[in-house]
Amino acid sequence: MERTVISTDKAPAAIGPYSQAIKVNGLIYTSGMIPVIPKTGEIAEGIEAQARQAFSNIRALIENSGSSMDKVIKTTVFIKDMDDFAKINEIYSEFFREPYPARSCVEVARLPKDVLLEIEAVAAGE
Repeated sequence: MERTVISTDKAPAAIGPYSQAIKVNGLIYTSGMIPVIPKTGEIAEGIEAQARQAFSNIRALIENSGSSMDKVIKTTVFIKDMDDFAKINEIYSEFFREPYPARSCVEVARLPKDVLLEIEAVAAGE
């Protein structure tokens, strides 16, 4: 099994012993992306801005791998407050078109840097 590390400075750097993404057998697996603005390290304010930034980070990583958001087949969204579900759906539809990727959405107690959401994705690489 050949694994290729995918990374870009247009998405937040890993803050631990992991890769931003790995490509294996034609699939790209991203690590969870939080809404850190890569150039400044700041975190966007509010759920809408954080969702847009996290999805922008995912897009930058996937596009750097040679794939695209149209090739995302599965996402997992971890959110701090399930009451934000409708707002996240709104932002989600700005980044994905039908047929939408499969998705799981889970409320969690706490996320890195106390952000409001974290997103990971699996995309076809070819």
